[in-house]
Amino acid sequence: MPHARHALFLCVLTLLCVGVLAVNSATMSVSDGPGVTLQSIIFSRSSAYMALAVCAMLVASRLPMRRVAEVLVARPWVGLIIPALLVMLFLPYVPGIAHVVNGSARWIRIPGTSFTFQPSEFAKWGVPLVLAWHGARRAAVMHRFKDGLLPGLIIIALIAGLVTKEDLGTGLLIAASATVVLIASGARVAHFAWMIPFGLVGIAGAIITSPYRVRRVVTFIDPYADPDGAGYHVIQSLVAIANGNGYGRGLGFGLQKFGYLPEDETDFIFAIICEEMGIVGALTVMLLYLGVIFAGWSIARRQESLLLKLFAIGVLATFAMQAVMNLMVVTGLAPTKGIALPLLSSGGTGWVLTCASLGVLMAMDRIERPQTEPAAAPTTAYAVAP
Repeated sequence: MPHARHALFLCVLTLLCVGVLAVNSATMSVSDGPGVTLQSIIFSRSSAYMALAVCAMLVASRLPMRRVAEVLVARPWVGLIIPALLVMLFLPYVPGIAHVVNGSARWIRIPGTSFTFQPSEFAKWGVPLVLAWHGARRAAVMHRFKDGLLPGLIIIALIAGLVTKEDLGTGLLIAASATVVLIASGARVAHFAWMIPFGLVGIAGAIITSPYRVRRVVTFIDPYADPDGAGYHVIQSLVAIANGNGYGRGLGFGLQKFGYLPEDETDFIFAIICEEMGIVGALTVMLLYLGVIFAGWSIARRQESLLLKLFAIGVLATFAMQAVMNLMVVTGLAPTKGIALPLLSSGGTGWVLTCASLGVLMAMDRIERPQTEPAAAPTTAYAVAP
């Protein structure tokens, strides 16, 4: 009998396959070579990342989540994940391992290798876990500000604040998904309402103090004011989307990837998908995302453990919000923020951690529900004639 975890796995696997095809197509160059072939796709780096991501998902799906939840709730050391994340977020500023990309210190390079990763990827999934643990341990007082909500707000301020210094988009994503977890754990919406002005002031401050962020906001308002400069990204993205029409130019036959659209294999991979696979391909991707969310929600709402339910909600909120934020940027509905499209944009660490987190949801779906014993069938006594 099919379960929600089967639908979840199928949607994730299909998205990864689309991601591998799109990334390999986006990396094509104008040359006399054979271009992208089946062999080059199979042995590409993105295929290796996909294999690792699927393995991570399958391993995570076998975790004994009922026992894991019992252990985590009873252990105070789970809160130490936050100091560990803070240390990781400071590492991109350490000489020797820091790896600056496009002027942003977001990456760490493992010494002696070419392997790089973003510590913020770990923060993206670690914060929902810690807040789910916090919400489960303090469920009775989460409606209070000081005893329940305040520790969670401190966690958000520390992690999201540090991430925002170099990556406003990911910082906002962490803060938004963390807020969802806190509200789901019982925090009062009214407490968040009076903090909205402070949050807006913080976002405005992060933008005003960064000239390139100011340019992005101005460009968002009118990208055609500087079509060859600040507005180039979004204009070329919209051109790629428009070129796709109904069924697209065909896989590998897009033109915008040939030096016209920057970041075509990462932040703007959806534009390449639209150009080469058309509206049909774009709608298919969106339906697959909805499939992941609905299957995940079907699993989350049936969890008896509050910790597991809150973590599942955090994973789904992070996944959904990241997808929406990227799609809004690519279609010109939000300023450029440099945030990846889950399971599609090129990035090994992102694929592996996302699949591992969704694999945990699959493991939750494997938890056997306690069966209530059926009532004893009535018995009828028969008298035996002497």
